[in-house]
Amino acid sequence: MTHLIVSDVTLTFGGLDALSHVDITIEPGIITSIIGPNGAGKTSVLNCISGFYHPSQGTIRYGNRNLTHASPHQVSNIGIARAFQNLELFRGLSVLDNLLLARHQHLTYSIFHALIYFGKASRLEAENRAYVEKVIDFMELELYRKSMVGNLSYGIQKRVEVARALTLGPKLLLLDEPMAGMNIEEKEDIVRFILDLKKEWGITIVLVEHDLGVVMDISDQIYVLDFGVVIGSGKPKDVASDRTVIEAYIGEE
Repeated sequence: MTHLIVSDVTLTFGGLDALSHVDITIEPGIITSIIGPNGAGKTSVLNCISGFYHPSQGTIRYGNRNLTHASPHQVSNIGIARAFQNLELFRGLSVLDNLLLARHQHLTYSIFHALIYFGKASRLEAENRAYVEKVIDFMELELYRKSMVGNLSYGIQKRVEVARALTLGPKLLLLDEPMAGMNIEEKEDIVRFILDLKKEWGITIVLVEHDLGVVMDISDQIYVLDFGVVIGSGKPKDVASDRTVIEAYIGEE
């Protein structure tokens, strides 16, 4: 079981610290949420983990691998996937094509095999197609498989975004506000998918989310950021009663 350890991470932009000496440990097999007011640095943490930003100082380790200066594709290749707050989908392609494209890193056959489409190429194509079908079934996207993504409702597009990340076959899944802009019914669906990913698929979840009701209900561990600093952590009941956390959210002296 692999831990993700963010140790003493500072991220600086032009003299401004977006993150300052952040320490976070993501334990395997559980749901860890990162919460905080707007601008607290939550997405910056995910950007550092997924290789979009590189910390100014500190280290990020996943098991025995140092990810501090890894590129996004290197992070993806070791089993860490991410669903973005702003949809990163091909709006002019179908749901099925979007998910098949997400499996490209698993198509390891050569140009020669691709040309003759025999043996390894046909086998890998079949395996990847089967995995995509499994994700479509799990995320209940059968009705939309041939639909162009740009024509779908926002809630369904958010579900496709989670499915795209899941199609990579991750061991660790980073979810950046997967319920933003959704109605109550759509949120309930996403919560159910997240819980099933943990229980049935054994995937470690890192969740950034503003809906504190959802966070408190489904999280095993919570970290609270404010102005790029971790101001609290622990089980949901401990965080909910932490005076420093309460003050950060409601602005009391």
